[in-house]
Amino acid sequence: MTITVDQMRESFYSAVVCDALDAAGFPRQSPRVQLRPLTGSGVLVGRCKTTLWADMAHADPNPYELELRAVDSCEPDNVLIAAAAGSMRSGIWGELLTTAARNQGCVGAIIDGAIRDVTKIRALQFPVFALGTCIYDSKDRQRVIDIDVVVEIDGVRFEPGDLVIADEDGVVVVPRAVEDKVVQAAWEKVHAENAVRDAIRGGMKATEVFRKYGVL
Repeated sequence: MTITVDQMRESFYSAVVCDALDAAGFPRQSPRVQLRPLTGSGVLVGRCKTTLWADMAHADPNPYELELRAVDSCEPDNVLIAAAAGSMRSGIWGELLTTAARNQGCVGAIIDGAIRDVTKIRALQFPVFALGTCIYDSKDRQRVIDIDVVVEIDGVRFEPGDLVIADEDGVVVVPRAVEDKVVQAAWEKVHAENAVRDAIRGGMKATEVFRKYGVL
């Protein structure tokens, strides 16, 4: 059975995907840093569009060059990943980048750093996960130094095209090598949990439910 991204959006959440990764032998696929949903709600599901950022303390000869190229090359269902090493030096994501990325079909952003223009981004109903906010513009403070490369957030690798799921519980990334296996396992667990939930609501004891279904 092929499970589409739209079906994942309807059924998946970060914890169930994390459990499926655990079972597949991948126990470290979620950054422990507090990437919080500052805009939007629900579950973000898409494929990584990666950017690597660095702090700077000199005048940028080509301001915004690579970040604009990254945004313009987004494709439908992309999630923009900004690996900025947790820097809060500036708000590296804002309303204008959101608008441009959204026009290309990008469905959200995960920023290992700060953002700004939160109210305006929220009005666009575009989910952005970040460490917090910073009022400063990124010009001459931070810049993209590479795009479409493997990046890390808190030691977790995000590769271009990897499946990423994010919600209020956290962010989890699924390596391509085990995607089919993990997605299928997560799908089966979601539906098993529905049966468990109904059994508990019906009065069955938790111990008995676990013995019967093996899911908790």
